[in-house]
Amino acid sequence: MAGLLVVAVLLLLGTAARDSDRVTRAANPAQAPAAPIALPAAPSPSPSASPSVSPAPSLPVRPGDGVAGSFSTTGTQAVALTFDDGPDPINTPKLLALLRQRHIHATYCMVGFRVRDRPDLVRQIYADGHTLCNHSWQHLLDLAKRDPAYLDWDLRHTNDMIHAAVGADAPIKYFRAPGGNFTPELVAKAKSLGMDSISWDVDPRDWEHTHDANASAHIARVVNAVQHHVRPGSIVLSHDNGQPNTITAYDHLLPWLQERFTLAGLPPEGLSG
Repeated sequence: MAGLLVVAVLLLLGTAARDSDRVTRAANPAQAPAAPIALPAAPSPSPSASPSVSPAPSLPVRPGDGVAGSFSTTGTQAVALTFDDGPDPINTPKLLALLRQRHIHATYCMVGFRVRDRPDLVRQIYADGHTLCNHSWQHLLDLAKRDPAYLDWDLRHTNDMIHAAVGADAPIKYFRAPGGNFTPELVAKAKSLGMDSISWDVDPRDWEHTHDANASAHIARVVNAVQHHVRPGSIVLSHDNGQPNTITAYDHLLPWLQERFTLAGLPPEGLSG
């Protein structure tokens, strides 16, 4: 009897323990799974080296095709009319009117002291869209033989006078030696000041009257010379200063030229590229 009592007590104690365990688990739900172990971050890829940038190809430099490295042609199909030695108070306005009437642009190679004296005409030349060219300060035919200090002063002073008339931003990308008397040193000096040296391949010698019987003969000779020699790419030399017959000659020439060629001022960025 006593043995049965002991067994009953033990059974009661086991049941109580199991119930206590169920109560404990109900009050404390199962624990969430352990947080995943943080792995060390993968090293961020090192930035790739910046791709090397190839320098932009430089534009080809066109060598001069004239005396001492000057340019005697435009390098295109366009024909450039160039007028030297002005501005002239009588002839330049007449020539400007002819060009304006036909919407033609030319290149004016101007002498410094005349620019100083007639800045109003320089402003009109520039306002009409013509290209500006330095033709030295006083048209010395032996300019190339002068010492380097004088050459520097002469070309700079002429440019200064042109800029005083039309503004410092106006491009002056061309120089023409008086008489076309270029030397490598003179061409190099002009280049150091940002100017290409321009010669010509058509010269009607409109300044030379000695062998003409009269004005009509002179005008006919100038017209015929231009018509006979001009080609695509030509640079034509003429003069507005002191040459009224040249203006008459171009009154005949402009329609003839315009029917056959593209007429354009030399490009304001220069010819050498």
